[in-house]
Formats: sequence, structure tokens, C-alpha cells
Amino acid sequence: AGVVQSVQALASSLGALPPEFVRPEHERPRATTFRGASPLQIPVVDMSLPDAGSRMVEAAREWGIFQVVNHGVPADTVAELQRVGREFFALPQEEKQRYAMDPASGKTEGYGSSVQRSTGDRKIWSDNLFHAISPPAAVNHGFWPDKPRGYREANEAYCGHMRRLTGEVLERLSAGLGLEKGAMAEAFAGGDDGLVLMQKVNFYPPCPQPELVLGFAPHTDLCALTVLVANDVPGLQVSKDGHWYDVEHVPGALIVNVGDQIE
Repeated sequence: AGVVQSVQALASSLGALPPEFVRPEHERPRATTFRGASPLQIPVVDMSLPDAGSRMVEAAREWGIFQVVNHGVPADTVAELQRVGREFFALPQEEKQRYAMDPASGKTEGYGSSVQRSTGDRKIWSDNLFHAISPPAAVNHGFWPDKPRGYREANEAYCGHMRRLTGEVLERLSAGLGLEKGAMAEAFAGGDDGLVLMQKVNFYPPCPQPELVLGFAPHTDLCALTVLVANDVPGLQVSKDGHWYDVEHVPGALIVNVGDQIE
């Protein structure tokens, strides 16, 4: 495995913010938030309502991103996933290093950090743990940490709900394009059983000057769909029509982003 230089380790011994993390003035969080009158919010879709499918399609067409509530993923399943994620990053650095990414070998799964790469000439303030969770043929449990207790069980339980939820979203979007409901799943992977699900746990250590950094640089997602579990700390922003909008924290919601493959 490789060796990870982590933002978390850097933050624990930091006296001043290293210049390679400082964003140009126009990219700083305070500068990118749209502060016009009555700022818009990304749509929130109640999946228990009869018009949920049409609202997903409208939101995907207009925004490319939406939040879902009453989505059927149990709150305790999400809470357990968050617990094991937090506890992994609380482990000693040498324990996390057991799962270090090794980009030189072409392996992108495992424990990694933005310190190892940069966007342009600036680094982003985050570490992560990344691995496949489905289908079984795509999973390498060597990248799944032994600690904390219950990590594997939490990910497998959550994955089962994600397969159902993403399958339903793909069906709704297919229908919205005038296709058969299984068209997207079939086009991407030969059907639901072939869809590859990847899990990424992002960790943003406390920063001494958060107004100068970004936890993630502006980007689009390479995948078909991203389903994001947010925590209670707002920070995600979405670009629309040349403005950046804060994503409102909706307790219990999941954020669904349409990725490059669907677009």
C-alpha cells in the first residue's frame, strides 16, 4: 500500500494555514454564495407522494440535483453508517494507513487524501475512504477496514437500501425521457444486477481559517448518480445559471445528484 499524507494529521499540528490550501479570492466560500433576494433552493421530493416521479424528473431537468424525503432508508441504518465513518477517521494514523490508496499501482480504492493531489495549484481540505460495495464481484474487502466494529455490516445494510433507491430513481428518470423504466439500468450495466455502487466517506477536519479553503473544489460527478448523506453542518453549494446556492439542510433527507453519465 501507499503512504497517505493526511489533512487530518496536518490539521492536528497546524500553526498557520499552508499556502497551497488557500483559494484565490473569487473561489473562497464567502465569495461564491449567491446573496441575491429570495435565493432559490434545490427541490425536495417526497417519495411517498403520487407525483414523486414527475417531480424527480422536473428537478433533474431544471437543477440536476434534488433532495428526497420519505425515501425508505431507515434512520438507524444511516446513523450506523455515519458512526462507523466517524470512528474510522478517529483511529490512529497508523491504523488508517493499513488501507492507504496506492495510485502508483493504479488502485484508487482505499484511504486517501487531497494532500496527495491538487486541483490546479491548490489543494482541498479533506480526507476520504473509498471502495466498491456492490455487486459482490466488484468488491475487494481488503479495502474495508477491520475497525471500527460493525463497519462491514453497516455498509452492507446501507448498500441494500441504495440498490433499491437508485433503481427507483433510474426508473423514474428513464420514464421521464420517454423510455422503458429499465432503460438506464440496462444501458449502464446490462440491468440492475450489473450496476456498480461505490462508497466514499469524506472527512473534513476542523480548519483554522475555513473561510480560505474548500473541502471540495467545484466539480461534476463522473458517475451516473450520487446519493449523498449530509451531516448537520451545512456547506454544500450548487451552481445554477452562474450563481452558487447553499443546499438547505433537511433533516433525514438524502441528496441525489445527476452525474455525467446520465447527463
